[in-house]
Amino acid sequence: MGATKKLLFSGMAFLIVAIFSIEAQADRKIGVLLFSGEVRYLEELKGMQERLAEEGFGENNTAFIIENADANKARAAELVQQFAATKLDLIITLGTSATIPVSREIKDVPIVFCGVYDPVGAGIAKALESSGNNTTGVSSKTPLSKLMEILGYFRHVKRLAVLYTTGEKNSELQLKDMQETEKNYAFKIIPVRLSKIDDIEQLLPEVLRTAEAVFITGSNLVDSRISLITDMAVNAKVVTITHLEDLVEKGVLLGVCQNTYSMGQLAGEKAVMILKGAEPSSIPIETSKGYDVLLNMRTAKEGKFELAPGFMEIVTKTIE
Repeated sequence: MGATKKLLFSGMAFLIVAIFSIEAQADRKIGVLLFSGEVRYLEELKGMQERLAEEGFGENNTAFIIENADANKARAAELVQQFAATKLDLIITLGTSATIPVSREIKDVPIVFCGVYDPVGAGIAKALESSGNNTTGVSSKTPLSKLMEILGYFRHVKRLAVLYTTGEKNSELQLKDMQETEKNYAFKIIPVRLSKIDDIEQLLPEVLRTAEAVFITGSNLVDSRISLITDMAVNAKVVTITHLEDLVEKGVLLGVCQNTYSMGQLAGEKAVMILKGAEPSSIPIETSKGYDVLLNMRTAKEGKFELAPGFMEIVTKTIE
């Protein structure tokens, strides 16, 4: 073996030994599964870790085993198996697509989730008051009535298209909630099912020709092509709105969103309670208090969207 290879091998061996040494010295081991590297999940994790550290569960005495499924469900399933085979004191999950496989497979380790739109509808918990199992956490649900109120500042909507992806529970539940609110408003919900990337260019032109606004659900397929979607909407002078902050940062015009860092802080409080001895089922599932109204100024200028008088007074954050 050459000197360079020996050095590389020795360095890798040292790193592996160091990792195992850190875990061995840690008082607790916490597994963390992110479904993807989206900014919202990273902000949620940051909030959780900082809250844990404030209560004495920092990296000096707690080993965080952080894994990212890279938006791949097969990879997520593999990581769940790895967690199941590891002795963990707690598992943290970010996103519905990360939480569902963990909660289905692992029943003997407490799970704290964050960024799950509807944990009951997704089959993760039996009720918000008590999950009835080994999970608790924080929902990302934002009142759709507030979202509709914000949308009304821009234009009178007769047809609201909802972009969603079948097989993605978050996305399907958001469509269902939008359809349930339809009876309270004088507009029609137009479901637009996107199952592959080609559907965007094939279906969206007709959708944008007939709809005054488009609601963007938390679909990984939609997220992956959000720039294309927002560019097409701007050219068609159609308003885009979502409940996810990172999509507004990527070009969606309007957002009515839970603050992701605050969500992480709240989830961190629940994790602290569990590490101090509480049962997950005794800790209610909550949403964080308040919400942010976001406006992407670049999109507003490119689309020449007119802002209603007084609208900027309710905007809590602008994307320049």
